[in-house]
Amino acid sequence: MKIALLGYGKMGKVIERIALERGHTIVLKKSSNDSFEGIQNADVAIDFSVPDSAVAHISECLNNNIPIVCGTTGWLNDYDKMVELCNSKNGSFIYGSNFSLGVNIFFELNEYLAKMMNNLKQYNVSMEEIHHTQKLDAPSGTAISLANGIIKNSAFTNWTLENPTENEIHIEAKRIENVPGTHSVFYDSEVDQIEIKHTAHSREGFALGSVIAAEWLVGKKGVFTMKDVLGI
Repeated sequence: MKIALLGYGKMGKVIERIALERGHTIVLKKSSNDSFEGIQNADVAIDFSVPDSAVAHISECLNNNIPIVCGTTGWLNDYDKMVELCNSKNGSFIYGSNFSLGVNIFFELNEYLAKMMNNLKQYNVSMEEIHHTQKLDAPSGTAISLANGIIKNSAFTNWTLENPTENEIHIEAKRIENVPGTHSVFYDSEVDQIEIKHTAHSREGFALGSVIAAEWLVGKKGVFTMKDVLGI
């Protein structure tokens, strides 16, 4: 499989190593100011860039019939536009706020717990996410996905980084040097606390998941998620 890497920072380099180990070829390594020259040779593209570049990268791929796996967060105000473009071009697109296989299991566990806790009004839910100081968006895309999973299965209607109202989930976003990503969901009552937590030890899990998603996407048409890739 020939892969275009859109974003060649720390994540891009880990993805490159894992892709090569799995027998794939890298045909483009695009940093911020580089052109898309060579992308037409790719079977699939993997985007881990920055929020301001994601839409241009996705659009370039869809307009050139290149399947695209996007793990960049912080650009989701334009997500519906990219879905519309993908459908209009009969393209192939996966967006994931987190491609770690463990995190995607964690997403499912989070939703299941939210359903169980929905009628237990004595518990208040809150969240915490911790990432490295180079992360540009806050809260993380993973935290937003977790919050949306709770909202879908409860009476909560929104999340906030500020002081929450009755129907809002408070997310505390921390930036600490050299933390790949830690996400916790808390249910607190006067008598106890329930906590579920996912801790990433390195970028390896995100990179491996994105390569697995790219392998799965080639040959398919439509807009997909990691739930489709993992069959969950």
